Amino acid sequence: MPLPTILTTTEQIAEFSAELEKYPVIAVDLEADSMHNYQEKVCLLQFSTPDQTLLIDPLAGADLTVLKPVLADPQVRKIFHAADYDIRCLARDFNIEINGLFDTMISSQFLGEERFGLADVLRKYFAVELDKQYQRADWSRRPLSEGMIRYAAADTTHLHRLVEIFEQKLVEKGRLDWVQEEFSLLEKVRFTLHEGPFFLRFKGAGTLDRRQLAVLEKLLQWRDSEARRRDCPLYKVLGNKSLLHLARLQPTGWEVLQEVEGLSPRLIERYGGQLLQAVSEALGLPETDLPVYPRGERRTKDPQVEKRMLRLKDWRKKMAVKLELDPGVLINNALLDELARKQPRSEQELAGIGLLKNWQRNILGEGILRTLN
Repeated sequence: MPLPTILTTTEQIAEFSAELEKYPVIAVDLEADSMHNYQEKVCLLQFSTPDQTLLIDPLAGADLTVLKPVLADPQVRKIFHAADYDIRCLARDFNIEINGLFDTMISSQFLGEERFGLADVLRKYFAVELDKQYQRADWSRRPLSEGMIRYAAADTTHLHRLVEIFEQKLVEKGRLDWVQEEFSLLEKVRFTLHEGPFFLRFKGAGTLDRRQLAVLEKLLQWRDSEARRRDCPLYKVLGNKSLLHLARLQPTGWEVLQEVEGLSPRLIERYGGQLLQAVSEALGLPETDLPVYPRGERRTKDPQVEKRMLRLKDWRKKMAVKLELDPGVLINNALLDELARKQPRSEQELAGIGLLKNWQRNILGEGILRTLN
């Protein structure tokens, strides 16, 4: 089977974009380099029409804004599998928005599939095996190998047939409008810019005292600078467990570094001096300059709320079995907790809270009110 064409110029992509507008349905995917570079970026785009599969190389310098009209056109259905990350990346890198989405992963979840990864779904329905060795490949490297090209193409080649199967199943189960609401919400997702200290986005920071928090922040600032210098992901400089252990130990000498979890002799030799310098700077801060971890308002335990929560979970479990859905897909714990606390007593109150999606309110609303009251 011949390799798919890879488009590299603005002219080629503009011509292809005009051709895409002739189709009512196209399949889309992308590959990024999040595991290999400091600032992740889209490295490859895959498109499949019912007739052909083509790849676009955005790293060749072409202007991809020519794709914006067709991808934003809700009259042209775009099939993705697990679109969340892709939609965020396209908006961030190219200011491209997706309308007319059909996500086959969400569809598989709402059909009660036990396994909904693309490789699992393609294996089940088409006996197609995706080569997993390329899942963690560095897609920013050029030239792309033949294996990588074939792997990328396979991600979209079979999606048209998959949609035909899934859409029919969704219609039969009366759940097509459920997933359509999910798709509409998913089209709006975007990456958010993080502001403030690094420790605000670090798991475990809330367990530290103020001095330890200062040490952690200095270490995180150092790691970010080093990752940027090396153009690599943060974890390839030093892992989170090691940083957290360093923040707790607050080492002032080389011998203590040997006690740090995950800090090998090679890493100590390479970074030991810089780590000790970061710790020293944090230890030298006056008390008034130490950071404070923001604490949200603590909710007092309410036995009645806890009882309602248990009843809701028990009801959800029964509904999930009845509908053959994963309980978390049906309604997540955070929503159940809010419902248990607010305890709406009527359909109007339930709608007024604004927590549930339309399909959830229609399918689950009566059961929620009966369980709560």
